[in-house]
Amino acid sequence: MFALDYRTDINSAPGRGVCRYKRRIYTRFSPTSLFPPSFKALSMLRRTRFCALALLALALPAVAQEYKVAPLNTPAPTDAIAPEVTSLLQPSGLQVTKGSQVVCEIWLAKEWPIAADAKTGGEVLYPLTSGQLIGVARYPRKANDFRDHDIPAGAYVLRYVHQPVDGAHVGTSPNRDFLALLPAAKDRDPKTIEFKPLAEISKATTGTAHPAILSLQKAEAAGEKLSIREESDKEWVIVRVVGKVKQGADSKDLPVEFVVVGKSAE
Repeated sequence: MFALDYRTDINSAPGRGVCRYKRRIYTRFSPTSLFPPSFKALSMLRRTRFCALALLALALPAVAQEYKVAPLNTPAPTDAIAPEVTSLLQPSGLQVTKGSQVVCEIWLAKEWPIAADAKTGGEVLYPLTSGQLIGVARYPRKANDFRDHDIPAGAYVLRYVHQPVDGAHVGTSPNRDFLALLPAAKDRDPKTIEFKPLAEISKATTGTAHPAILSLQKAEAAGEKLSIREESDKEWVIVRVVGKVKQGADSKDLPVEFVVVGKSAE
């Protein structure tokens, strides 16, 4: 580009102007000034992506904290559970929630009798007797058991069971300890029952060929009496409670942990 330069030349007559062409010389180059929209838009996009990732990272722990457990200072529902069973339960229970929704409510038995020769070890975590009463649970809405079978809304008797030792269960769990859910309307006798009749009653919960179960996990001796935690890699929500076992004249605390939300990988 050229520009007119109106200046006085020393060889021209006084008072007369000379018109010349003068080439403009650009001495500075600024990409930002030449392409402001592209660079600014790219910078804004990068900042937006960074903020989105940061918010996602903050949101992940919040998902784990949605589940809570708290004491429930009301007795078990007598209209849905046999009086022979409710008479053996503690007067208060616990409530598991996710956000504002109740997942389930549980009332433990006042005590869990154990045999004089009760032992643990290997694939057995707890010194309990298979088929004995552990407590009751109430689900206000449909849930899922450890095998991802439906648990319809309602009240259930919780019984301790050992997974059978047979070809159908090889490698499905590192331990044999489970809680079976039996419809309270069909399980009205608190006495310990054998596995076969227990399984038949529990199958009515899922409507399948398999009993409804919750997986028991190893509980450390030290810990809170009531707590909840999540194993994010397995997508399990685990509740810790402390019950009372009675062996002869002796009585002591027994911490127990079970998967209240989550399913087996098998």
